[in-house]
Amino acid sequence: MKILVVDDELVSRKKMAKIVTDFGLVDSVKNGKAAISTVKTSLEDWKLYNLITLDVSMPDISGTEVLSSIRQLEEDRGLEDDEKAKILMVTSHSDVETVKACVGKCDGYVIKPFNKEVMVKKMKKIGLDV
Repeated sequence: MKILVVDDELVSRKKMAKIVTDFGLVDSVKNGKAAISTVKTSLEDWKLYNLITLDVSMPDISGTEVLSSIRQLEEDRGLEDDEKAKILMVTSHSDVETVKACVGKCDGYVIKPFNKEVMVKKMKKIGLDV
């Protein structure tokens, strides 16, 4: 499995990367611009991400905007639904309503603080083989 972790907070980014590293090859980036660029390159090279964990609150581009951009890139590339990345939005309790507005574009959400047990449950729930 190929995984992308997107979070502007170093501690959260490292924690998530450490948790999901047991399930595949992990790349991590610290902002929305880097996330969009990384996904674009992966699509051009046909090295698709299976899972993207995407922080909702980032200083440069919000997670919801990044989510829309990623889905547009996938659409432009002509991906079938089963080829598109599973995207879990990562949020604090206060952002849950924002995440609910993403229904249909994202596959689920994880509330901070999270742990390995929570992540395994979420990944199974969205259909990933872990």
